[in-house]
Amino acid sequence: MSIADLLWRFPSAQMAWRNLGRNRLRTALAALGIIIGVVAICSLGMATVALQQQAMSQLGSIGDEVTIRSGQDSDTDGVTEDQVETIRNLVSNGEVVPQKSNSTTITSRGGQEAWLQVTGVTNAAALYNLSSGDAPERFRSGALISSTTATRLGLEAGDPVEYDESLYRIQGFIAPDGPTFGPGGGELVLPLSALSEQNYYDSVTILTADSSTATEIGNRLDEYFNTEEEEELSINTFGGAGQIGGFFNTLSLALLAIGGISLVVASVAILNVMLMSTVERRGEIGVLRAVGIRRGEVLRMILTEAALMGAVGGLVGAAMSLITGAVIFHYIMGNALGVLDWSSSKYLLYGFGFAVTASVLSGLYPAWKAANDPPVEALRG
Repeated sequence: MSIADLLWRFPSAQMAWRNLGRNRLRTALAALGIIIGVVAICSLGMATVALQQQAMSQLGSIGDEVTIRSGQDSDTDGVTEDQVETIRNLVSNGEVVPQKSNSTTITSRGGQEAWLQVTGVTNAAALYNLSSGDAPERFRSGALISSTTATRLGLEAGDPVEYDESLYRIQGFIAPDGPTFGPGGGELVLPLSALSEQNYYDSVTILTADSSTATEIGNRLDEYFNTEEEEELSINTFGGAGQIGGFFNTLSLALLAIGGISLVVASVAILNVMLMSTVERRGEIGVLRAVGIRRGEVLRMILTEAALMGAVGGLVGAAMSLITGAVIFHYIMGNALGVLDWSSSKYLLYGFGFAVTASVLSGLYPAWKAANDPPVEALRG
């Protein structure tokens, strides 16, 4: 069934479709403006979603962590064992992971040296993602090392590394997106016993389910340990996930506004097309009015023309935007099917709805002018 057959049941729509076909070049140029506007809105919106997802994936769970260090008014150079136990008692909805830190230099068999941040930890599985090997929850022997450093030095699983005159065999490699410190991102993770000479913990990390839980825990610990006058512990809650989400929401609105300018320009083109169309058909409209066609029918016919132009341009623009979005997600996220997620595909509906709405609004004045033109004046031309 053709579009004309489908519109046969609706006289206003059928006449509108016929009128659009009278000057196909002018109609096509107006529709092209709509298509460009829809592609601009949808593509910018989907690009923002892809960038946000990439940023969130790279940040990992930083927004779900609380980091605790010695405060500026503390009597110690770090977090004490008693303080760690108090933190564990206060935190029932998070994983408490105390850490000790140092630095060292290791040398490869070929004589190449690398400076590394040394971290002593018991629950390595809570903090580190490995590209290969195993990070046990109770880390009592062996060592983990940054995969980039291992590659640079030619180290493999089972190779020994020396720290404080003791040898530890490598049992896992920290993935590039894991926590990294120091020049070149090099890190050596050892059991806490390897740094037993240090009396205090340099930091304590609390891993939570989400950023709101992390914020609640941070406030609870700050209220317990600190006062307005003294800071016993420095408690930092990373709200990075929420802040980044808010930033990208603002960016999305700004980009949509920029893309909307294209549709505003297209609306002016539609307004011009509708005005020219009504002027050219002034005599025809006068005849219709003279034989009894009411103003409302003329009004609906002109508005239907504008709506059809917006709908066709919106559909073509949405289809092109879907292809463009798939390309964007492929290059940014490595997954073209991500464009089908609602967070991204909703912009296709936004663009289509904006196109139809802008087209109808652009047709209001030409429709009103045609409907209210006296039949006698219209017949005179």
